[in-house]
Amino acid sequence: MEQEQQRLESFLTWAAQLGISDSSTTSQHRHSLSSCLGSSLSVSHFPHSGGRGLGAVRGLKRGEIILRVPKSALMTRENVMEDKKLCVAVNRHSSLSSAQILIVCLLYEMGKGKTSRWHPYLVHLPNTYDILATFGEFEKRALQVDEALWVTEKAIIKAKSEWKEAHPLMEDLMFKPQLLTFKAWVWAAATISSRTLHIPWDEAGCLCPVGDLFNYDAPGAEPSGIEGVEHLLSNSSIHDTVISNEDENIAIDAEQLDSHSQRLTDGGFEEDVNAYCFYARAHYKKGDQVLLCYGTYTNLELLEHYGFLLQENPNDKIFIPLDPAIYSSTSWSKESLYIHHDGKPSFALLAALRLWATPQNKRRYVGHLAYSGSQLSADNEIFIVKWLSKTCDAVLKNLPTSVDEDTMLLNAMVYSQDSMDITKLMSFRDEIYSFLEAHNMKDAHSFNDIFFSRKARRSMNRWKLAVQWRLRYKRVLADCISYCNETLNSFMT
Repeated sequence: MEQEQQRLESFLTWAAQLGISDSSTTSQHRHSLSSCLGSSLSVSHFPHSGGRGLGAVRGLKRGEIILRVPKSALMTRENVMEDKKLCVAVNRHSSLSSAQILIVCLLYEMGKGKTSRWHPYLVHLPNTYDILATFGEFEKRALQVDEALWVTEKAIIKAKSEWKEAHPLMEDLMFKPQLLTFKAWVWAAATISSRTLHIPWDEAGCLCPVGDLFNYDAPGAEPSGIEGVEHLLSNSSIHDTVISNEDENIAIDAEQLDSHSQRLTDGGFEEDVNAYCFYARAHYKKGDQVLLCYGTYTNLELLEHYGFLLQENPNDKIFIPLDPAIYSSTSWSKESLYIHHDGKPSFALLAALRLWATPQNKRRYVGHLAYSGSQLSADNEIFIVKWLSKTCDAVLKNLPTSVDEDTMLLNAMVYSQDSMDITKLMSFRDEIYSFLEAHNMKDAHSFNDIFFSRKARRSMNRWKLAVQWRLRYKRVLADCISYCNETLNSFMT
């Protein structure tokens, strides 16, 4: 721990020397180059919300600038390719994407070791990530839901394809054998996927020392329905606005309506100061964790790109199988027909179901009512909520484990320090034995036994994420069934 603290202090000193500062005034920063932090922020540990992050050392006001990172300190393709050898080699492989080139640049700098100008930053990058491209066959199957399995498989195939495409360039650069491996590529790709920030001159983004220590804060739910879209497009206010329709009231931060669709809504590169600037997205008290919004993501998307998920994600969406006739009965896109994180069907899903349950020769006359969010009739509403409840229940019953079983398994993983006997979890015998078999640990008797193997420990972390995701998925379905029952009861009273 003492060595880690010394490395952190060395990193913050290096960052200060590059001009990175959390001071509100440049002159204040010049008085001390021992650390780039201390005026507004400090590196802190938040065990229940993201682990290591940045905390407020004083009260911070929303909109206040809290960190500046000069362009020269950013790790971009442009900066790294000042190396002539790298630049010449990259120019011979022009078919690679900007992201692939940035991944190669990162590995190239890693290969330099202490001679890299970014070495103090690179040694603080995580050793491992849990994005979906890192999931093994067992961990992928643990997600259980077809959509999640498909997204994971696609992420793995994409990573392998891009690695093979970039391999000739890495060989040209005479990478060390360990940096040529798929394992090294996935690590670098995960670093780029989870840590880069938007810059206007390069779609690959940039790595931002200190700036990438902020943990994630989900934005408010996105608007749904035609009314919400029209309102957002016409709104030019920089203040918070509220969009109301018959489906829901949604708080929208209009500051997020950036024409560049930036990944970060609380920071950006500013040409006039030639630096990446970060602003407080809320009022913070001393000791609070200061968070950034990377954008709007479902839990599956967070897993895919960042390697974590949120227990309460206002932007999570659950898709259920729908009859093809439902899609053809409406002009709503498939992506808009989902169930919200709280179990309520989306505005578009309700409208589509109401039209689908209407005889085809009458849809023309009630379409305007459905698209405005209105119920068409009591019989129509009763029919669709019964159908929705039955469909959600069928999806739940078709999955290998239940909400209660997943909860028990997750508790066993979380409280593994209690040496919970694996043999007591008979409901999960097949899944647990498959895990043990995958890591040659058939003789393990408790979860504590698993922690002797570093590889198994990393796999178990991804397994736990898979269980958390599928449990959240099932709870949304269960909440939708409750919503349907409440709706039905309202017609009985």
